[in-house]
Amino acid sequence: MMTALPTSSRAWHLIARPEGWPSPGDVALREIPVGEPGQGRILVRNLYFSVDPYMRGRMNEVKSYVPPYELDKPMDGSAIGEVIASAADGFAVGDHVMHGLGWREYAEFPASRAVKVDASKAPLPAYLGVLGVTGLTAYAGLLRTASFKEGDAVFVSGAAGAVGSIVGQIAKIKGASRVIGSAGSDEKVKHLLDEYGFDAAFNYKSGPVKEQLKAAAPDGIDVYFDNVGAEHLEAAISRMNNFGRITLCGMIAQYNSTEPPAAPRNLAQVLTKRLRMEGMIVMDHMDLRAEFVKDVAGWLADGRLQYQETTVEGIENGFDAFLGVMRGANTGKMIVSLG
Repeated sequence: MMTALPTSSRAWHLIARPEGWPSPGDVALREIPVGEPGQGRILVRNLYFSVDPYMRGRMNEVKSYVPPYELDKPMDGSAIGEVIASAADGFAVGDHVMHGLGWREYAEFPASRAVKVDASKAPLPAYLGVLGVTGLTAYAGLLRTASFKEGDAVFVSGAAGAVGSIVGQIAKIKGASRVIGSAGSDEKVKHLLDEYGFDAAFNYKSGPVKEQLKAAAPDGIDVYFDNVGAEHLEAAISRMNNFGRITLCGMIAQYNSTEPPAAPRNLAQVLTKRLRMEGMIVMDHMDLRAEFVKDVAGWLADGRLQYQETTVEGIENGFDAFLGVMRGANTGKMIVSLG
């Protein structure tokens, strides 16, 4: 006997635009209807969804590279799920797929917006992190945007996070002369040194970033991978060698600020040192995906690349998981598991 399909799904909605730090009053977990899939469409039971810092920007009503979340509508983001009904060629019940309708239990959408993933090749959550957009961000941001070359000294801010931890390890694999990371706790610093093989790391809460970076990089740095902005960016510019390259990937230090950042105050050095500073959005680099998956799958298989995930159970805890990312409560990728 065929199991009845669900007729509704719980989904997180944005109900107010945050001022500064988001609060539980800005969101609501509500029921939405779910129907049988129409022609060319699939119905997916979500198993995992991703919560990421960039989602904070989507809560503001400002034009950006992704549209803002609409008020009183379900939020979205990367998810992995199992097909439970299909009216689309090439997709069968039981297939695992990656798609963009996270923050909810069930999603019905065109099959063209789904990518099959193989649970036998890697654990399913890995496709949201190290083998997904997170990993590709690290790969493209370091190797293409920052034009990394063997022998470069590399500094990564937010280095215990999902992207930063992969950046540092790829730099080591590719022959960096020195890899330095910053993180927000002594435990994370230890993790960078012991698990990920960073040459030096420091807790940015323990003292001025500029002084700690100078001690960690006595010969300067050639590449800075910026996930934080503000004081970190100013400190990195001060330690950059001539013709250094900076990838601007995230500015988490100011995502919840209501005032403009005080730093960096030393942008004149970008001129005098002939630095190149470039923002990167992963969607511009999807042409690297096949090469990226091949390389990273190989590094995972031979043990040269390690990754960690922080998993929060239950859709009802999804917003708390997001707030945890904003506070740096995660080591590696933050995943919400729906069981």
